[in-house]
Amino acid sequence: MSVSKAQVMLVDDHAMLRHGMAMLINLEPDMEVSAEAGDGDEALATLKAGHHADIVLMDVSLKTLSGFEVIKSIHHLIPGLPVLVVSMHDEAAYAERALRAGARGYVMKQEPGEVLVSAIREVLAGNVYLSKQMHARLLNRVATGSAEPESLIKSLTPSEFEVLHLIGSGHSSQEIAKLLNRSIKTIETHRFNIRSKLNLKDGADLIRYATQWISEER
Repeated sequence: MSVSKAQVMLVDDHAMLRHGMAMLINLEPDMEVSAEAGDGDEALATLKAGHHADIVLMDVSLKTLSGFEVIKSIHHLIPGLPVLVVSMHDEAAYAERALRAGARGYVMKQEPGEVLVSAIREVLAGNVYLSKQMHARLLNRVATGSAEPESLIKSLTPSEFEVLHLIGSGHSSQEIAKLLNRSIKTIETHRFNIRSKLNLKDGADLIRYATQWISEER
């Protein structure tokens, strides 16, 4: 008797990484990769064309649309389709925002393969997957009733949020443009908008703020 396998869709702009994840997933008896996409537009087009998926694995940094926006679009298109974020970005800084966008879990790319497989099964079972450290962080926030320190940061768009995180990690505008596949002019516009929303007077203030924010998140 054949067992029906969960259909997994991969969305990541690195073909080699998609290939590696596909090999890992296809070794499992209860899941298989049924579709791949290199960016958000391609992923949404595939789903709009009627492709069936039981879960979508995706990064939040993509070539065209921000991953956060893609998550929201997927839920608008197919409300019950769960999304698991698999990203190089620090979980402490990105996971909560991913959950607010509608993701059902967050796994960092440097985790072992068995962690990814376990996370997929957890999300397919209808649960939310986060690391033990992130679970503890969120529970502590609820238990203590502490206000989130990033109320202003919540006003940032997904792209601005990514740029702020990369600034805090020590990247220049040129490096950020390359990492996010955007023009330097676009990155500079984001920097200006971030400064305006966070009430920062200049670039030096922005760097100090971003660096401090990153250190607190970690």
